[in-house]
Amino acid sequence: MISIGGRALLALQSGLVPRGTRVEVFSRIYDVFLFLGTVVGVVVLGYMCWNAYKYREGGGHAAEGDDERPSLGEVPTGGGKGKKLFLSFALSAIIVISLILWTYGTLLYVEASPGPDNEVAQGDPVEVKVIGHQFYWEFVYENGYSTKGSGVMRVPTDREVELRVTSADVFHNFGITGQRVKADAIPGHTTDAWFVADETGNYSAACYELCGQQHSYMTATVVAMEPDEYEQWYANTTDNTTPTPTATEAGHGGGGGESHA
Repeated sequence: MISIGGRALLALQSGLVPRGTRVEVFSRIYDVFLFLGTVVGVVVLGYMCWNAYKYREGGGHAAEGDDERPSLGEVPTGGGKGKKLFLSFALSAIIVISLILWTYGTLLYVEASPGPDNEVAQGDPVEVKVIGHQFYWEFVYENGYSTKGSGVMRVPTDREVELRVTSADVFHNFGITGQRVKADAIPGHTTDAWFVADETGNYSAACYELCGQQHSYMTATVVAMEPDEYEQWYANTTDNTTPTPTATEAGHGGGGGESHA
């Protein structure tokens, strides 16, 4: 439901909702909030300082017979019958509601994986299953290759990486700060997230939910590689999640006592 609604909203607001990697989208949100916050702050402080100067003691408005400057204990008059108050509330409501709707539409884009429609990614998405354990991360690729708790996830640059996050024991939270991605790891439940690394390098990942005594040691490294280099590495990986039968187990199966390394 959220994904369908998000795509519909994006179709209507394609010119307003920022697109790109998660880093670019969140940077745009930060820039918009910083700009509007600065504008509102300048207007409010400027208006306050102007009135403080305008009605300063000993100023031109303090002359005898000036009705604009109230005396001590007197209720101010001449406020335009609430017009200024109504105007300020109306402008504030327009700005706040518009900002909420824009941010909501932007976050829908972030939450719903664009998949093949991702404009900043090349090729098909790479799917990685992220499993939280006490106290390490396991990464399982589509071909069944598992990192076996080595704490290293390898991904290609300029391709969307779709994360399927879950937990094998308690609640965890997987996050890559450099890619602005976080997802809950819940036992028996899968949380989807995505990111696109536009530069090669190493990014730090960690657990962002207290999960036990060694929570602080639950870190990992995300290695963003050139696409060709990643394909070469991935081609040399195999399914290592299925236990290899021992010689005894193979003998019981009627196939002799040959073991497989």
